[in-house]
Amino acid sequence: MAKDERFDVVIIGGGPNGMASAAYLAKSGLSVCVLEERTESGGACETQEPIPGVRIYPHAMLMYASAAPGFEQLELHKFGFRMEWDPVSPLEMNQGGLACRDGWRQITETDQIGWAKIGGMLGQPPFTRELMRAAFYCPPHPPEVEVTDENTPYMQVYKKHQPDIWTPELRDMTMFDLMDEHLETEHFKTAMAFAAWASGAAGHWEGVAIPAALCVQLLTLPSMGRTSIPRGGLHGYFHAILRAAVHHGATLRTSCPVEEILVEDGRAVGVRLRDTAVTGGRTIHANKAVIAACDVHQAFLDMVGPRHLDPAVIQKLKDISLKNQTLYVSTFHTKTPIRFNETFATNAHHTKYVGPHRQPAAGVFPCDSRELYYACVADVDGHKAQPRVPVEDVMWFQTPSQAFDPTDCQGEYPRGYISSAFEMAVTSPDYHLEGEDALLGYKSDMDRYMRDAYSQVYDGLDDDNVIHHWSATGREVEFRNTGLIGGTWCGSRHDEDQLWTNRPIPELSRYRSPIEGLYHAHQTSGHPGGLCLMAIPYNLMHILIEDGVADPGDWWYASPYYMPQEGKIPANRR
Repeated sequence: MAKDERFDVVIIGGGPNGMASAAYLAKSGLSVCVLEERTESGGACETQEPIPGVRIYPHAMLMYASAAPGFEQLELHKFGFRMEWDPVSPLEMNQGGLACRDGWRQITETDQIGWAKIGGMLGQPPFTRELMRAAFYCPPHPPEVEVTDENTPYMQVYKKHQPDIWTPELRDMTMFDLMDEHLETEHFKTAMAFAAWASGAAGHWEGVAIPAALCVQLLTLPSMGRTSIPRGGLHGYFHAILRAAVHHGATLRTSCPVEEILVEDGRAVGVRLRDTAVTGGRTIHANKAVIAACDVHQAFLDMVGPRHLDPAVIQKLKDISLKNQTLYVSTFHTKTPIRFNETFATNAHHTKYVGPHRQPAAGVFPCDSRELYYACVADVDGHKAQPRVPVEDVMWFQTPSQAFDPTDCQGEYPRGYISSAFEMAVTSPDYHLEGEDALLGYKSDMDRYMRDAYSQVYDGLDDDNVIHHWSATGREVEFRNTGLIGGTWCGSRHDEDQLWTNRPIPELSRYRSPIEGLYHAHQTSGHPGGLCLMAIPYNLMHILIEDGVADPGDWWYASPYYMPQEGKIPANRR
């Protein structure tokens, strides 16, 4: 029989949150064990090789962590991480315009300047990094602190650096409200709102105007015209974190699903693995803490259960909605390259053929008006079944091919051409009216729907030219898609009371739980959620320091907007 083991900290889940938490804690000198259910770690940050020599991205392909302190604190450059982060002039942005049903529509100077102003790029000097960190890389305030305009971090930054953005109504606004004040064209506003809906807080949700706008800016500002992709993609990014964690002594166990979080006298003391784990039914003890880096329902309803939680907390956990959308991802292998059709080829700016293999890049389509955006949102979030929006109206996004390393074969391939990924929002399988596996039954119809939609802009997606259509439904990427088992930051009701101190429920508001020594580090249960990478592990470290779990060295620095909790060890004492 396998012998029990003991570590300072046991982490459930080997995705980017779990592994970055492990790297932080191992660098702090703690013994750490990460337990991953799947055969490999990485979560959404991985690649697949559907045919030899071709690597594609089934879900995560764009980088939302440009301002993260973890890049510096974990010294990821020593472990192979490479990515530029150098915001450039907003006037370089989208010179070819945005794709609407009648062709390209130009972005005005008012749009460019207003968007840059929201992102902190017009400050002298620009305050983009400070703004991003204030919005995402700071833990919620302690429960005894009332959240106000004066102590909300991003409000403080605007008041200091860009007072014409600051307004008493700002914290109540939708992203559309914000854009209507500072931007000009409807097509630019629609494109940005759609990008926010696919990335985090949506453009129409009240009280999250700044987080919604900044989650798009996390993606677009770092490298206008290139998009922020690390060398090796998100897979390469994750492996840099993995190498950092292992370098500092962390242990990773794959194929080790957790059956139960062990609780004794109200304290988490370890985990018991399922009988199917490669190590059998071994118990792994935790001296200091257990961290659940998996979705909030799995962690607290399945692994902890009602024996150790108050019925009111259980009900609140059940009431957390993980609905919202997931992304249906498509990549095409074609005999000849896909090209803009006549409508879009006529006035296509030369920058619309991009990357080392000059692939066409449409971005978001169609961007005509917010009515199209609302129709798609209502269809996905309200109808919760197969798409009903006409193919010419459904909104989608194409990942820019210039973002990828040429060795990933995005473009030219010896036996054909590989497109960059296309993404469309669809109902999460968990909430599909016909059941979790419904999309699998409709997959051929869905693939045809997708190709018809993309053919509104492109030629070359007909049956005669397509060799392979690699697509991934939400069910097929169940353990890779942050929009499925546990949602994104738009996977739970995302309004004022959940954005900051109380997200998603007060008992889980600062990464702690009602069980002593049990913490959570997942997008469904921690600020900021969404696709904002490296934020939760950094924010969690403040709380682990407060509780005496971790005591990092001089390499650690706390958020300047962090407020210590009364009676705790301040995380900013250095």
